[in-house]
Amino acid sequence: MNCTCLNWLPVLKTPLYTLNQTDSNLSTMAKTRELCKDIRDKIVDLHKAGMGYRTIGKHLGEKATTVGAIIRKWKKFKMTVNLPQSGAPCKISPRGAAMIMRTVRNQPRTTQEDFVNDLKAAGTIVTKKTIGNTQHREGLKSCSARKVPLLKKAHVQARLKFANEHLNDSEENWVKVLWSDETKIKLFGINSTRCVWRRRNAAYVPKNTIPTVKHGGGNIMLWGCFSAKGTGRLHSIEGRMDGAMYRKILANNLLPSVRALKMGRGWVFQHDNDPKHTARATKEWLRKKHLKVLEWPSQSPDLNPIENLWRELKVCIAQRQPRNLKDLEKV
Repeated sequence: MNCTCLNWLPVLKTPLYTLNQTDSNLSTMAKTRELCKDIRDKIVDLHKAGMGYRTIGKHLGEKATTVGAIIRKWKKFKMTVNLPQSGAPCKISPRGAAMIMRTVRNQPRTTQEDFVNDLKAAGTIVTKKTIGNTQHREGLKSCSARKVPLLKKAHVQARLKFANEHLNDSEENWVKVLWSDETKIKLFGINSTRCVWRRRNAAYVPKNTIPTVKHGGGNIMLWGCFSAKGTGRLHSIEGRMDGAMYRKILANNLLPSVRALKMGRGWVFQHDNDPKHTARATKEWLRKKHLKVLEWPSQSPDLNPIENLWRELKVCIAQRQPRNLKDLEKV
């Protein structure tokens, strides 16, 4: 928290208010005090006598905006008392809701507890549920932040260039692409839905738990490929993969997959820019095999549709609940 923040506010990750905002600004987060009926009637009487909003405000020690609101209400409803409301009045005013929305736009990670603490410091007690109701009315909902590749300026430019080059490609062009990638499947990974329906005291019933072990319990590495015509071969990688092993995997699995899928002539091979894929020896091997390779922008796993296939595979494996690496390989 920087030194410009109000020294009486609690320490927050994302403070709402700084020193250049007055206490009156803080108080707008909640509804202000209401004037009694006698003062409201007096405001109307002075207005009937020909006094202006500011003059009435100075005479009674009230804001001109407050005076104007009461007079407009009197003109519309011919009364100064509050109209009956359905349910309890909202503790957070429209202006307060706008300030919450502005904060969320600037700092999406601001928590409901942060809002509650700031309002409490300003003299208004609300619950997290009240904050949540306000956010829901404004069309906000709590979501898990999406994980995306860390992109530098060069990566962004390369991805944009790739998109522009293939913007007008026909469906037939994409049908001819054979997508490939490697993936790691953990024995106890977060690969499936983690919600369960249970009773209050059944949290630790085995069916309602997810077993975990230190270091993940082991994993297997896989190489796979697929196209619009179906899935190709799935290869289990033993040990640490280097360039020589990668070329051996391609030799034993790539061309047999192409033949099995009946890709025909003019098919295109896709793999990412992993150093093993872009090594000089690998490029030479692909050239000798007369394979056309799709130019691929760096840091772009989200552009490869095989990631969706890996996700489906991992969910299906998690549903089978393998207990050890042997079971995992069998599944």
